[in-house]
Order: sequence, then structure tokens, then C-alpha cells
Amino acid sequence: MGESVRTDVAIIGAGPVGMFAVFECGMLKLRSVLIDALEAVGGQCTALYPEKPIYDIPAHPAIEAGDLIARLDQQIAPFEAPRLLGRRVVGLAGGAGDFLLTTDAGDSIACKAVVIAAGAGAFGPNRPPLDGLAAFEASGAVRYYVRRREDFRGRRVVIAGGGDSAVDWALALADIAAHVAVVHRRPRFRAAPDSAARLDAAAAAGRIELVIPYQLHGLDGQDGVLRGVSVADMQGQTRLLAADFLLPFYGLSMDLGPIAGWGLELAHHHLPIDPATCATSLPGVFAIGDVATYPGKLKLILQGFAEAAVAAHAIHPIVHPDVALHFEYSTSKGVPG
Repeated sequence: MGESVRTDVAIIGAGPVGMFAVFECGMLKLRSVLIDALEAVGGQCTALYPEKPIYDIPAHPAIEAGDLIARLDQQIAPFEAPRLLGRRVVGLAGGAGDFLLTTDAGDSIACKAVVIAAGAGAFGPNRPPLDGLAAFEASGAVRYYVRRREDFRGRRVVIAGGGDSAVDWALALADIAAHVAVVHRRPRFRAAPDSAARLDAAAAAGRIELVIPYQLHGLDGQDGVLRGVSVADMQGQTRLLAADFLLPFYGLSMDLGPIAGWGLELAHHHLPIDPATCATSLPGVFAIGDVATYPGKLKLILQGFAEAAVAAHAIHPIVHPDVALHFEYSTSKGVPG
């Protein structure tokens, strides 16, 4: 038997942006509930890379993802928002001011507005098409996430990909692993310019090997024990890289699940919003964070934080239509408790 919750705002997605939405709603005296398919708050930061350093959170030159979630958890504690974890929202009925959400665990949530902070939705890795991959996944020799850097101390690591995850983890493991090789099909990386420059500097210093332009070709080993990774250049010539681990970072597949069937306007698995309010095409439903899209959108946690504030202010007149909202800085009004 599920829970029955009555609140002002239902926040779908308990990643960092969804968590901060609890704070922004709470500061406007809006009650909220957090709902997430995962068993813990934090989204990808908790489930996929708790030890990954994040460099673009204001006032934190560097903060590990898990520490960021712990601090957000502390920040929203005064608002005592209920958490419905380990369940997916499957149904949406009603309209602005009078919604009813249902979950696959039998919960019912009556609310006046909905905030979708689902990030990548139900996420999973994009797997490389390599023979025998499953056996190496099962043994942990092929991994799509890094939960503990210490697992790679003194080991030979091959990283595949050209985005931020590949570059960031190559830099993070360079002084822990015995050898780090980065395989990418072109010389340029799609990472933050500063990170790409640091990667080039590490390669020039001999701390990281850049294997370019190459792409993954095969796995060498047996019984789940990896000995090497075969790579091929654009002409089909192959070479073997000695390896204990392969970390393919080709992004996450995105699945909005039942949300995609709610009649919301969609754009390539994302929800177009009005950036002035974060409103979706469905009145009373708002979207923030990576799931939201609009011209000029940057997929940054800090932009998601700002969207949480925008959405909370847009929701206030739905919840309190007869109460004028006078903007106040948190330094003036303080935080409850």
C-alpha cells in the first residue's frame, strides 16, 4: 500500500537541481515532496560518480559530487520535505492547482504544481558494440561509472570518449593508475577548454597517453579478466593497449518513461520551457535542470539551480493566488530553523 501525500509542489527527480528546488520552494513557504526512482537522493552524483570533482559550483574551487549532495541535503533539511524514493511517477491527472500524481508503488500525491527535475530521465550508459562485452561488464573490468578512484590504483586504465567525463576522469586517475590511455576518434575533445588544455599538458608531460585518432575495436582476455583493449585507426589498422580496466564514456541513453506520455511538448527527449518561468507546454507543470531546453540552455548544475529559483517564483501565484509575492533576499529574511 503506497503513501498518500498532500502538498503544494511535487518535485520529480531528487538530483542536485531537484533538491535545490526544495530550498527555493521552502523559502517562498511552498511545501514540497521529492520523488525519485533511485533509492537515495543525489541522482547521477550519488549513483554514478560520488567521487568525481566538480569545478563550477560557486564558492567551491572543487567539490566532489557526493559532498555536494551532502551539503544540499543539509541545506534543505529545515523544510522537512517528504521523500518518496525507489518509485517512478506513472500517472498525472488534473490540472494547475489540482494535480494528482500516482507512482508504481501505489502512492498518490495531491499537489498544485509539478516540477520535473528528471535530469536524463531513467538513465543508462551507451555501450560500445564489442564482442564479449557482457562478461567483462559482469567482472567489473568494463565500467561506465567511477564510484571509487582507489579501485584503479596501480592499474592500467583505458578511457574511451571525447567529452567531459572522459577528460575529467583521465585527469582524476592520472596520478592513481599505473597508466592511463585515452582513446578518441579525433584530436579535438568536446570538453571544457580548461580541462582539454590540462589533458594536453598531462599528455605532454607523459602522465597520460592520447591514442588518437582511434576507436575501440575489441577486448582481449578471458573469464572476465581483461588483458588489453584493441583499437583501430580510420584506415582499419589495429593496435593493442595493455589494460586492466576499460572505461567507455559515450554518454547516457535518455528515457523519460511515463512522463513522455503526459501530452507535454517534447524536443529530442527534452522538455521545451519558457526560460522566464520554466513552464512547460502543460499549465502548472514546470521543468528544470538537464531535462529542460530552450535557446541558449547550458547543461550545468549551476544553471539548473537558477532555474529552480525561477520556477519557484512562477509557482507561487498558483499555490497562493491571493497573496502578493514580495521578493526578498535570503540575507534579509533568513532560513527557517
